[in-house]
Amino acid sequence: MKVFLLSILIIALCVLLLGVKIFFVRGGRFPSGHVHSSPALRRRGISCASGIDHDDN
Repeated sequence: MKVFLLSILIIALCVLLLGVKIFFVRGGRFPSGHVHSSPALRRRGISCASGIDHDDN
């Protein structure tokens, strides 16, 4: 039972620390991890694979 409670506490702490910007900053959002949102990747000409036409005809 102690291990279960300890693991719940650790998970709750991790969620809190990962969400500091979301919980404590007004208008805070998680940063986008998509390729199209990264100016550095766009400058290098790297695009998202889901944006490529996958037409096999």
